[in-house]
Amino acid sequence: MPSETVIELVIGALRVAMLVSTPLLLTALVVGLVVSIFQSVTQIQEMTLTFIPKILATFIALIIALPWMIQTLMDYFRSLFDNMPGLIG
Repeated sequence: MPSETVIELVIGALRVAMLVSTPLLLTALVVGLVVSIFQSVTQIQEMTLTFIPKILATFIALIIALPWMIQTLMDYFRSLFDNMPGLIG
């Protein structure tokens, strides 16, 4: 297998991994920023206050985005397995 093919496969896998993880990471980032702004405005300096809203928001985002995430992963693996004979030989 040529090194160009391996590099293409790794880049494709990284691209799919970033694409699938983006909704959850952006949700956690936005909720973390909102809670941090709320904490700085109200002078509440509790370190554990950010965890519960982030966990809940990420869980809700996971429930909403899960069908799309599964479909994206299935499409990637289906194309990978369809192209496997050409990749090997």
